[in-house]
Parts: sequence; C-alpha cells; structure tokens
Amino acid sequence: MGTISKALDLLDLFTAIRPRIGLSDAARLSGLNKATCHRLLTDLTAAGLLEQVGAAREYRLGPAVLRLAALREATVPMLAAARPELERLAEATGETAHVSLLVGGRLKAVDHAYSARHSMRVMMSDADDLPFHATASGLAVLAALPADRQAGLLAAPLPALTPLTETDPARLARRLDEVRARGHAESLGGFQPDVHSLAVPLFGADGACAGALAVAAPAARMTPTARALIRAALIRAGLSITTQWGGVPPGDFAASWRQAA
Repeated sequence: MGTISKALDLLDLFTAIRPRIGLSDAARLSGLNKATCHRLLTDLTAAGLLEQVGAAREYRLGPAVLRLAALREATVPMLAAARPELERLAEATGETAHVSLLVGGRLKAVDHAYSARHSMRVMMSDADDLPFHATASGLAVLAALPADRQAGLLAAPLPALTPLTETDPARLARRLDEVRARGHAESLGGFQPDVHSLAVPLFGADGACAGALAVAAPAARMTPTARALIRAALIRAGLSITTQWGGVPPGDFAASWRQAA
C-alpha cells in the first residue's frame, strides 16, 4: 500500500461517532506502527486536512476538508439534489430513508431523513460503511455494477453479521439476478436484526452506478401494504434523483422501473 493510500485510510477513520482520534488509537485502528502513523498525521495536518485540538492534542478533520467538500458539492451537487427527495420519501413512507454513495470500493451512508410518524424507527449513522452483501443498498449497487466489479466484491470475505446474513457467493449472485428483474433489492435482518430494508441503485451522469437510495423499517411494520407503498415510492424517488444527477437507468432497471410506475 502506497503512502497516499495509507494517508487516505487514516482520514477514513474519522466518523460522526468518532470525530477525534489520538495518535495511539489511530495507529491501532489503522494497523500502522506509531512512527509511520505520526508522520502521516503530521503531513495531513500540514496540508490542513487534519488539525490538533484540546489538551490531549487529538486529531480531527481540518478546514481543508470543508473546502474540498464545498467545492465538490458546488460543482456536483449530488447531496443537495437528493435531499428534497429523501425528505419526501421519509414522509411518504413513514420510515427512515437514506442515501449512500459508492466511494472507491466502499458504500458510504452519507445522508438520511427520519419520519416523525413513529417514535420507534431505524437509526442511521452518516459515516457507516454499508456491507454490500448484507444490506439492501449494497445488493442494489452490486446488481448495477459491471460483472467484473461485482465478482471482485463477492470474492472478498463476507462475514455473517446476523444469523440471517447471506454469505454464499453463488446464492448472492442469484439474488442479484432477482434484483435486476424486480428493479429493487431487499434485505430482512441481514445487517441489523429485525430491520427490513428496500433499496434501488442510483446512477450518475457517466451512466455508472453511483450509490443507492433505501428505506429501512422495523420488520414488524413491513406489511404487504407498506412494502408495496415503499417500493413504489422508492422507484419514483430513485428515478428523480438519477435524473437530477444527469443519469439514466440502464435498460434492465429502466424496464422494471417502468413496469412498477
């Protein structure tokens, strides 16, 4: 792994629930020795990507990250375009709606909206990685990826996160065929026990899958009527976001989405 990759992996350690990290924790979490970790953290701090705060001199994301994020959103306003649809989707379904983006080889949950309809709801953390094999979002993205990328991700370790997590690559491949035929992915208890999720892939201006849009609900509330409502609302919102991103769903998804409209 090159120096740049190691430095980027250090930045990836910071999450909404872990906004500050000390040197020892950074070394432990990254698997780097403390000297190498300190050198990379120092370089990232000098570039403004990190800054040190507090008496313990812990690291947190620096102002340069904000500038880059603002520039990205100003030039490719993906999240700004998705946000109204996300809020409408949560309101229409009464459940938690969330958007994830494909970043390198990972699927990142980047925004969510809650419905005020129920006090018990599925809670999200913005910085969570969503496992491809265990979530509706991950399955939706896998189904929309080229065969070689799909095979590479299915060849990686597929841990059993709950008793219901599917870990067999052959059975997962068959599920992906079903996702393309139906136009949406579904997961019941694969990532979190008693959570039932539906998701559709999202496509960018280059025609490639850019992420996923999902609705997650307590399994007990996922009645046939609720499931049908969520599926229809998801497809409408997914098509709207894809269109606003300058994308067009590929033929198989376009056909199944038209049938569901």
